[in-house]
Amino acid sequence: MTTDERTAMVIGGASGIGLATAHALTADGYRVIVADLNETGATDAAIAIGSTASSIGMDVTDEASVEAGFRTAPALHAVVNCAGLSMPGPITELELEHWHITLDVCLTGTFLVLKHAGRHIVDGGSITCIASLNGRQPGTGMAAYCAAKAGVLMLVQVAALELSERRIRVNAISPGLVDTPLVAGIALVPGLTEDYLENTPLGRSGRPEEIADMAAFLASDRATWMTGSTIDLNGGAHLRRYPDVLGHVRALTQTPPA
Repeated sequence: MTTDERTAMVIGGASGIGLATAHALTADGYRVIVADLNETGATDAAIAIGSTASSIGMDVTDEASVEAGFRTAPALHAVVNCAGLSMPGPITELELEHWHITLDVCLTGTFLVLKHAGRHIVDGGSITCIASLNGRQPGTGMAAYCAAKAGVLMLVQVAALELSERRIRVNAISPGLVDTPLVAGIALVPGLTEDYLENTPLGRSGRPEEIADMAAFLASDRATWMTGSTIDLNGGAHLRRYPDVLGHVRALTQTPPA
């Protein structure tokens, strides 16, 4: 089967890494379904990609929405889940609602995608989850996000075991600092971006297209012996330490002495 006969779904595909991934898979010959909570953004993305793309609305925290998205899709050969968010705060001050929202989107959402993608994807297909450097590296103020992404890495391994009988490959990509709308707020905190880059051996942030290229590789026939793996795609940031996010935020909000 040639790639132009294959269909991929990119969840969270309206912007950032997801949008870049939708373009990368299209360039590899896939027909792409852009799924996103932002239905207008998903539609705009599909229009920009062209006639081989379509769009659907999907809320990864709502099982009925996820199930309907997969049930109504044509035969899928690749799924990439890029949906995510972060609601930072110190453990002693973090609102329980914010904890739940983060885990609902990042962890429960990943479970629901794996559950229904695993039911509907063709034998021999590929599922890729976008995890995070925070899945293995703790950061102050990042309790909910770190816990969720660490859970994603283990979910990927369990799914890889369970779906292997159908030759479905399940892998994760763990980006570091990538220039996307999700991390735009980092630039508003003096010194935080610099701290990230000082702890990234290659000395720069990533581009969405770099993560998308890896997602396209994992969906391709070049990766047919790869499953249950997590690829650290972060310029080497996993080799050093995570920035002191809370320290930088507190420095920003601290009232200077009179």
